[in-house]
Amino acid sequence: MIEFVFTIDYEIYGNGYGSLKELIFEPARKLKEIFDKWNVKFVVFAEAAELDIIDSHSADPAFSLIKRQMQDFYEEGFEIALHIHPQWYNARYKNGTWLLDYSEYNLCLLPKERIIEIIDRSIEFLRRTLGVNDYSPLSFRAGNWLLQPTQAVAQVLAGRGMKIDSSVFKGGLQHKNKMDYRPALRNGYYWRFSEDVNFEDSEGVLLEVPIYTEMVPIWRMASSKRVGLQHKASSSGKGGDSKNSKLSRIKDFLRFRYPLKLDFCRMTLSELIRMVEKVIKEDEKAPNTFRPLVAIGHTKDLVDFETVDYFLSYLTKKQIPISTFKDIYPKCV
Repeated sequence: MIEFVFTIDYEIYGNGYGSLKELIFEPARKLKEIFDKWNVKFVVFAEAAELDIIDSHSADPAFSLIKRQMQDFYEEGFEIALHIHPQWYNARYKNGTWLLDYSEYNLCLLPKERIIEIIDRSIEFLRRTLGVNDYSPLSFRAGNWLLQPTQAVAQVLAGRGMKIDSSVFKGGLQHKNKMDYRPALRNGYYWRFSEDVNFEDSEGVLLEVPIYTEMVPIWRMASSKRVGLQHKASSSGKGGDSKNSKLSRIKDFLRFRYPLKLDFCRMTLSELIRMVEKVIKEDEKAPNTFRPLVAIGHTKDLVDFETVDYFLSYLTKKQIPISTFKDIYPKCV
């Protein structure tokens, strides 16, 4: 059985560039209109650290729109999940520009006391923004998908009542950040983990429901739509990587097959359908296996709403349910 989970990373560009209204509020508003049309929900991975700091500095007057929008999502049954880019929590705002603390880029590499401080502050931000004093997110996604080394963060998340992580994309590799999700290729559609998110542990403290990926030849990553969005990000100020960072990314790509994420913002309609059709054929052979397919998107990448609408139509015709993590969690455990 296939069940679809749409997730959207609710954030501006990674270096702090861009307005909340343009890169978060308006795209999320339009996306919600489409999902309301089909009477389905998606998961909002709210980047709590970024939004918390922008609010505390009164750096963007559109934060009031974001706050109301998040409340509306919550009240109407959309799942609000936790997403953290920890480099924001020591950020400074100078002459209209954000100076982020990249020494805290990977939450998993920080001392456990700092991990606790960041996660607790992020949860408190969600509670304050939603106006729900006891709100506890069910699901988590790490900034830049970095959930290695795993154990300390997993323990803290589980201790705060979280049940699901969705940071992994099978086959993922980042030399610079020492992230390697290639061992996860041996796993199924979901698994429990504790010490290392790559390896299944039947007694694990968290459930991993990864972003769905397909290993493809590298040329499949060079579609005009994907390249265009990457160019938009670069020209908007996000792409100021150092020479060493660029060389590291080239190393990440130097392999025969590369993980293509199920990204409903960056993929064309034909790419999305082709990927799902492969899973449908697999499901027909073994229909008793539960197959949650997690799709990812980013509000800052969300410009092609027509494709999203057509893709929802396709899933409806195929009678593939569209759910949230709260819906699928009981089926996984």
